[in-house]
This record gives sequence, structure tokens and C-alpha cells, in this order.
Amino acid sequence: MPTPFPLPAGLERFVREVRVEAVRARETEAPALTSALWRRFAESGDRLAYEAVYFERRRRLAALLLAAHLDGRPDPALDDLLGSVCDEHTWILPAHAPDGDDPADRERHVDLFAAETAHTLAEAVALLGDRIAPAVRARVRDEVDRRVLAPVQDRRWWWETCAHNWAAVCAGAAGMAALALDSGRLSALLPRVEAALASYLSGAAPDGACLEGPDYWAYGFGYFVYFAEALRARTGRDLLDDPHVRAMAAYPAAIDLGGGHRPAFADASGRGTYPAGLLDRLAGRLDVPVPARPGDGPSFHDDPCYRWAHLSRTLWWTTGAVRRAPAPQAFLPHAGIVAARAAGSAFAAKGGHNDEPHNHLDLGHFVLYADGEPILDDLGAPEYTRDYFGPLRYRTPQAAADWHSVPLIDGAAQLPGRERAARVVAHVPGDPLLLALDLTAAYGTPRLARLVRTFTWRPGRLDVADDFAFHGGECRVEEVFVSRRRPVVGRGTVSWGPVTLRVPEPWRASPEELEVRGHDGRPETVHRVRLTASIPTGTCVFTFRLP
Repeated sequence: MPTPFPLPAGLERFVREVRVEAVRARETEAPALTSALWRRFAESGDRLAYEAVYFERRRRLAALLLAAHLDGRPDPALDDLLGSVCDEHTWILPAHAPDGDDPADRERHVDLFAAETAHTLAEAVALLGDRIAPAVRARVRDEVDRRVLAPVQDRRWWWETCAHNWAAVCAGAAGMAALALDSGRLSALLPRVEAALASYLSGAAPDGACLEGPDYWAYGFGYFVYFAEALRARTGRDLLDDPHVRAMAAYPAAIDLGGGHRPAFADASGRGTYPAGLLDRLAGRLDVPVPARPGDGPSFHDDPCYRWAHLSRTLWWTTGAVRRAPAPQAFLPHAGIVAARAAGSAFAAKGGHNDEPHNHLDLGHFVLYADGEPILDDLGAPEYTRDYFGPLRYRTPQAAADWHSVPLIDGAAQLPGRERAARVVAHVPGDPLLLALDLTAAYGTPRLARLVRTFTWRPGRLDVADDFAFHGGECRVEEVFVSRRRPVVGRGTVSWGPVTLRVPEPWRASPEELEVRGHDGRPETVHRVRLTASIPTGTCVFTFRLP
């Protein structure tokens, strides 16, 4: 069926997938969110069991809503699913339940996903109007107000003053829901929403880096932009007209490693697709460079949570216009992040501190790409569990220091804490590119007097020089290099496919592997090479040769 409005080139796959998903949603029954699934988190810390069903229901809702919008006609299956979402006992996730998890408190508790659901439902009735049955429209308006808008107005929420994605998503989604419904609460809510968004923006340093990683940039900054554009359409005020916002908009380009790759610093994935409409809007409005679009265009399945905000703006805002390409090198001085790209190869490293949002113990960590593929890697986000967001976080390999490419000194790994910070000693752009980081404060071992790690990058070669000073003579050091590719340890060499490290004396190399669970809960085998030696004060240089 033709759409009631013209689509730009490049959205063919997206629209085709929407239609396939809409047919599936009409022809099969949506799974139920049961009490047994809810209890799994309290009983075992398992988040995925409930969330898999929750996001399957949001996937169906997004597909039916987009299809009804594209086709300009009513859909009884959409009416039924809207009513079913209104019947859900809560819109939050078990991991975000209020203290005590009283069922009576869940219904009007506002977390990320309650706010997202309110936004989806509010825009559904605003967008489709009388193509949704009158009784369903009225029910949706009542539930959005009762579950989200009224609770936000009636109390202060912790996320209103936080400096990370929660402030942007919760406030932005609630604000867009109020705008879509032309809520009578709008005048009371808008100042609160804007104050929360200001808190969110304060979490990014002047260089615009998102310390939560690129996936949370798309999430938090995406919702900020979506609300800002909705507010501009309503009032003419432009929250994007700000130098700090422009710097934040340029972050994906700064860390882009080409071919859809980016460093998976913090809780992130090393390969992914940013929302296409979001990037095109930022490129068009702010004239910032953005990563290249994938050759086959955006997909309905790019976001595993199937958020309406991303999907709808991909439909509405994707232009297909030529994007300004990222520069070959970038440096984010406040975050201590450097990234460099060359033909088929790339490199990125980070400083920062060890109390960043979604923190990993990774000061001085780096990634290295060759032949367009990751060689030395960052393991990124693990499966989210109760323990991962508690005191056992750093027992998870993906967050632990000994599964990042950083040294262990006298058997001691890096420690968490804001005071455990890297200091940028030097940054020299060009060929070669140089970044020097003082990592001394990251460690608590009394044997360490100084550690400065210097990266020197040029196409075809990366030198990692660790300058150690010790108290009390020689010290045992373990240099760790992490990959998803199985290393081959030879006589005086280690190779990972096209990349070779010549192991200097007196270091001895041993390969290790471990099975971990990725962010999607699937097991994967990861690898590290451990170079071990007892060394005196001095500088050790490790040279990686690339094609």
C-alpha cells in the first residue's frame, strides 16, 4: 500500500521491515507480562526474562503504529494493543521498581520506560486521531496522565537532578507526551523538564564527550534533541542553539572509527547504528560532521528496545542528504579520549576517571583496528543484572581492569573512584599522533611511584610506551592486551591476524580465554594476552605492526 506522504531515498528497507512486522503483530498473539516473569529479577537478578517480553510488546506496538501512520488508515489490531498496554500492571521494569516493590506503587512510578511508553501512546493518539477508536483514545489519554504526567507534576524525582541519560529520557519523554496531548499540566511541567535537561547537559564536559559511551549518547542526547525539536515546533524556542549542544552533537563523529565501528568505552557496543533521523537532523540544523550512513539504510531493528522516539524520527527526519565526514583525528581533552582513522585501520584510547557513569576500570585502555576489523578490542557492555549495578560490578569481566588493555602492577589492578583519574600530559596531533597519560593515580599499590603511558600512532604502527618508576627496586608487571580474536603466541611474537606484536625481553607472553555473557545475554569467548616480567624503573615499549 502506498504511503500518504513521499519518503526520501534510503528508507525502503525500513518501511519494508515495518510492514513485515505489522503483519506478524496482527497474525500472532502478543506475549503476556506475568507476575512470574516480574519476580525473576528479585529471585535471581535476571533482567532479560521480563525485558524480552516487554520489548517484544513495544516492538509490536511500534510496528502497528508506524504502519497505521504510513497507510493512513485505522487498524483494529493497533487499537487492541493500545488497550493491552493500558492494561499492563506497570510500565516500568523490575530493575527500576521503587523501594519495597509494592505493587500499588509500581503503577505510578516513572522510570525510563514508563516515560517512553507515555510518549509513544500520547503521540499515537495525537498522530492518528480518529483513526483510533474513541474509547481507546480516551483510555490512552487517561492512562498517560495518571501514570506519568500527574506523578511527575506531583512529586520531585531523583532523575531530575542527575547528569546522565535518565534526566534526558525521563524528562524529555514526559515533556513530549504532555506536548502531544496538549496537557493541562503543560505550563507546570515544562519548567521542570527544561531544568532536568539542563542537569543532563551538565554531565557532558565542554568537549561534548558522552562518558556513558556512544549507545547512551544516542539514548540520552537523542531524547534531548527530540524534545528540543518538539518544543521549538510549539514555542519557537531553540534549545539546540548552544555551543555546548553543538559539541555534544559532534561526539559520534569524533570517536568514529569507520565502517560502523566505534570504541566500546563504558557500557557500549563497538559496532552499531545511530538513529538515522537524529544524525540527519543534527547535520542539517547544526552543520556538524556525523558518521556515514550504512549502505543499506536504517533498519526497523536498529534499536533492540524499539523506541518510538527513534523509529518515528528516523521516518520523519531522514533526508538522505550528503553528510560531512568526520576528520581523520579527534581529541576530546576533558574526557582524555583520542581517535584516529586511516585507510582500513584505526586507533582510540581513553583517559578520564574511574567513577564515570556506566564506569569501567579502563584508564589508559585502547582499541586497535586493522583491515577494517577490531583487533585489540573493548568488550563493551555485559548482560545487565542486579549485581552489575551493585557492589559486585567490577567482578564482571567487561568492567574489570584485568579485562582491559592496561597493566597490573605488583599484582594490583586499577581502583574505582573519582580520585582515580588519568591526567593528560601531552597531545600532539598529526603524523605521528601522540597522547601521553599519567595513570599513577589509577593504582593503589605502594610500589608504584609513577606510570605514564604514551601512545604514538601512525598508519601501520602503534607504539605503546609505559614509563614506570617504582619504590624498592624491581617490580612485577603484567601487561594485558584484550581481543575477541584468538591470539597466536610464537617465539618472541604475538599475532592477531594482520597485527603483530614483537615481545621484548624480558617479557613472557601467555594467552588466556574466558567465556562471558554479552549485553544480549549470549555467551561469547574473549581472549587476552598477558605479558609478565619483573622490571626496574624505566620505559617499556610495545610496538604493534599493522598492514
